[in-house]
Order: sequence, then C-alpha cells, then structure tokens
Amino acid sequence: MSRRSVFVIALAGLGLAACSSSSNELAASKLPAFGADQFDIAVAGLSKDEDDAFAAGDFLFGLPLHPYDGLGPLYTRSSCGECHKEGTRGPGLVQKMVSVEADGFTPAADQSLFPFGHTVHPLLTGVATTPIVPPVGQPGVKVTIRVGPPILGRGYMEAVDDAEIERVAAEQAARTDSIHGRINRVTYTSQPNPDTRFHAHQPGDQVIGRFGLKARIAAVDDFTADALQGDMGITSPLRPTEIPNPDGLTDDLKPGTDITIESVNSRATYVRTTAIPRRAAVDPRGAQLFADAKCAVCHAPSLKTRADYPVTPLAGIDAPVYTDLLLHDLGDALADGIVEGLATGRDWRTAPLIGLRFNKTFMHDGRASDVDEAISAHASAGSEANESVSLCHAMSGADQQTLLQFVGSL
Repeated sequence: MSRRSVFVIALAGLGLAACSSSSNELAASKLPAFGADQFDIAVAGLSKDEDDAFAAGDFLFGLPLHPYDGLGPLYTRSSCGECHKEGTRGPGLVQKMVSVEADGFTPAADQSLFPFGHTVHPLLTGVATTPIVPPVGQPGVKVTIRVGPPILGRGYMEAVDDAEIERVAAEQAARTDSIHGRINRVTYTSQPNPDTRFHAHQPGDQVIGRFGLKARIAAVDDFTADALQGDMGITSPLRPTEIPNPDGLTDDLKPGTDITIESVNSRATYVRTTAIPRRAAVDPRGAQLFADAKCAVCHAPSLKTRADYPVTPLAGIDAPVYTDLLLHDLGDALADGIVEGLATGRDWRTAPLIGLRFNKTFMHDGRASDVDEAISAHASAGSEANESVSLCHAMSGADQQTLLQFVGSL
C-alpha cells in the first residue's frame, strides 16, 4: 500500500474533523504523491505497521486546520508544518513578551501586563475579537522571537535514559570551568495519555524536561498536544481547555474537545520516528577540534537511550543527538527574560545539532546567518560558553575552517 493510501485510510479514525466525510479527508485523495527526501524520512528498521503510522502522522503534521476543525479562537499558526516545514527549522515563529528590569533582560517582579501569558497570539477566528499582542508604547517590555526548531530525530531525544541525563549533569557539576548544565525538572500538567508505552506521567508528577528551547516538556506526545493547544487553539484529551484569552472564550466554532487522542498520538508517532539525516563525510579532524574547543561538553555527540524504549531501532543505543539536554546560562546578550520551570531568563537548553546543515538561520531567534556567527553569538557577559568561543577563535584559520565544516555537516 502506498503512503498516500495510508494517509486517506488513517484519517477516518483520527478525529480530525466533526465527521468522516469532512473536506480535509476528501482533500487527501487530491494531493500529489509524497516524495521522500533525505531529511524527512522514517528511521531505518521500522516494521511495516510502524512505517505506515509514520506516513499517516506525517500527513496530519503538515495538514492546515480550519475553524470547523477547532482552530482558534486565538492562534499563531494553522498547522505543525508551518513552524517545522518537512521536519526542519521554521519558517514559522512565535513571539514572546515579558516585563523586564532596567538592564533589559531580568524579568520584573510585576508581570501584570500579561494576564493571558507571555506568548503572542495575533490571529483570530470568527468567535474572537481581541488578539494577544505586545502592549504598544509600554516601557520595560521585551519582545523576542523563537523560530520553530527542527523536529528531526526527536524520538532519539525522548529515548535518552533519565539516568543518562542525570549522569551528564553530575559530571558537569564537578567541572572546574564555567560549564555547569542543569536539569529542568518540571511539573507534568497534561492529562494522562491512555497509551502508556512511552510514559505513564500523571498531572503533578515531577519529570525531566527535554523538549522546547528551555526544556519545559518531557515527552513527545505532551509537546505535540501543547503545540496544538498553544499555537493553534486545538484542544485534545491531553490539553482539553482553550488558552486564556481577553474575550473570556472557553470554546470555539467546534464545540468540545477538538481532536481525539489518536490524532495527537499519530502526529507524535511521526515526530518520534523521523530519522536523523545521514551526516556528510568531512575531515575527521573536525570532531577532535569540536572537542578541543569544549563544544562537545554541551553538544554531547551521543547519549545512551533506555533499553525498553518502544521504538525498537532507538532502544539501547548511543543516540547521536549532539546535546546534553541540559540548561545552560548563555549570558546577557541571549537573555529573553522568559522563565520556564527552573530555566531563568538567561537559560537555554543545549540545541541538538541534528539536521543543522539544512538550516538557513541559526540560534533560537535566527539571529545568525551561518555557523561562524552562531559560535560568536554564544559569547556575552556571564555566558558559560565564553571559553569555548575564545578557543574557537584562537585556532588557526585552517583549523577554524575544518571545525566549521564539521559543524556544518551535521
């Protein structure tokens, strides 16, 4: 059976719209054949059923949603694919806003300007009249952007054993330099997922965050439900309530919960089973230079996954994720003032260097146009990365080029 046939068959059971004959489902048969490419494919070694599930989730991930599907009443994007096109970075983004002290980045004690949260929601469906946007002309308000990160290889990251993350954090705590990554232990706030193969988290559980730019979420399905709710206004059994809004709306044009748990889990399956792209062949000295500059301390080349992870090809392996999944203080220049769990306004989770060569911009907000600029952007007052940046810049011109080539091949 083709991947396109799987898409059409799978939609009937995923609760995407109010009835099985919705226009979204009918449109599936009119779409062109899906062409696999080098960065949006399933991990090798999946079963036939798992590969079909990847294809069905891939379709839903890119499918634009509409008000009759439950989009809104406030939203930022209408599909997952708008912020993670074909699994890669962007082009969509979100804005954050926060009241800060005179230094321009320390969060102020008074955040009353943002009773509906720190995320900008500029778009409305027919039932809403008031967007959530930054206050105009208000001093002391910092507005920042976050470009949608790649979702490539995120199943590998979810599969990393909690004990492995704790081991790396303990090793860094004992270091004599400035690199001291910290775990973001967060409170699980979603409803339980009836599919307990990947986790059995309950509301109120303390869990290790690993997803999101500040590691505020622990599991792929929860991250999926959070994005559906927060970015699209799509409620689900995991996140059944609409986000707070100025109009006080508690529902949208589709009464009740908008999608089924199967629909959430299908998208999560796609994210979990998307492959890490094959790395390009480069001068092997690049990896050594990467380690010499202490880049590999935070961007750990591999972490061990749990032996019982349900996706068999990802279980009990050294996952080549190039992240420690820890929070690091990156100093004043990168501070956005947003606090998420134990992450301060200056903290960021180490970005996984997966599919980096497909990026058109770099850093969380796209401020860097190439890898060299991204390395330099890690340096500022108080940044844990200052020594690494200095070590990179102290290399000979030839070694710097070898290092940049290595990073750019990931």
